[in-house]
Amino acid sequence: MIIIPAVDIKQGKCVRLLQGRMEDTTHYSDSPVKMAQQWEAQGAVLIHIVDLDGAFAKQVKNFKAIQDILVGINVPIQVGGGIRDLKTIEMYITAGVSKVIIGSEALYHPKFVKDACKQFKGKIVVGIDARNGRVAVEGWSRTSETLAIDLAREFESCGVAAINFTDIHRDGMQTGPNIEETAALADAVSIPIVASGGVSTIQDIKNLLEIESKGVTGIITGRALYEGSLDLKEAIRISK
Repeated sequence: MIIIPAVDIKQGKCVRLLQGRMEDTTHYSDSPVKMAQQWEAQGAVLIHIVDLDGAFAKQVKNFKAIQDILVGINVPIQVGGGIRDLKTIEMYITAGVSKVIIGSEALYHPKFVKDACKQFKGKIVVGIDARNGRVAVEGWSRTSETLAIDLAREFESCGVAAINFTDIHRDGMQTGPNIEETAALADAVSIPIVASGGVSTIQDIKNLLEIESKGVTGIITGRALYEGSLDLKEAIRISK
């Protein structure tokens, strides 16, 4: 299992949101590159980048900052936020992004995900964010009637590299991940699951390691690293 630090970008700066609310922003650094470099130096083998402005605007907004990160570090990055077409995916892949995350569009246009998987083999991750088990979209501003498990099953055999699963109620709250929901999703599909939301202590990492055998292959963590409640080096050591 790999530990994946998150670098969320808003107006070119590194921030974290509480439960996806743009008005609940905590500013951590003027330099997303320096944050990515810090996590790389502590042993991260993959960095999770989110274009927050892009997620709300439904188009790429922080490409320059992401390019700077690509130049500034040597480990792969995965990028999400505002990815709505194949052209945008191609732009990111050409720039050197390792994996591209499709969120809202996975719900609205599942065929888009399937087409992307054909064109960019092994490069497509689906981001499924859930509120009470149902898929939330558009920067979490809208909750659909679709169950997270049903959406995941839609992509069972099309070549999705992983599903990033976030429990919104836990995100940024440092209350511990939703182990039950994450395990249920991992049981429902053969696609690797990356857990996100609420991971804040070494104990949370240990709890998630207990469901690794179900197909939970990674853990994304953000606020806990920035606030200091989780030590990245220690988390990586335990995960190995």
